[in-house]
Amino acid sequence: MRDIDEVFAALGRSKFRNRFRLSGKEAEYLRQKGMAAILEHARDFVRARLADAEPANDGKQTPMKNHPVFIAQHASGACCRRCLQKWHNIPKGKPLTEDECEHIVAVIERWLAEQKI
Repeated sequence: MRDIDEVFAALGRSKFRNRFRLSGKEAEYLRQKGMAAILEHARDFVRARLADAEPANDGKQTPMKNHPVFIAQHASGACCRRCLQKWHNIPKGKPLTEDECEHIVAVIERWLAEQKI
């Protein structure tokens, strides 16, 4: 796995990743539920949508809106196994370990915390 600071430095150079912002109903949902609840949602999403060696609909399993975690996943390159390999050096084709799942949640948390909502 790649160091989180290195991940964010690399993401900072991506025009695509930098276009994501938390606003509107997703920002309001984060304010209402709080970070702890949202991170539990993130853990659930990571386990259900990314943890398998060959996730169903890989590359299309993470919506682009309707939950703060989804936006954070796209912004942080944690949306599919291809992006996890490219941005986080987490290889495709094997189930995610608990440490890898927690790395992804930590990345999501950092991105959300930086949104200044």
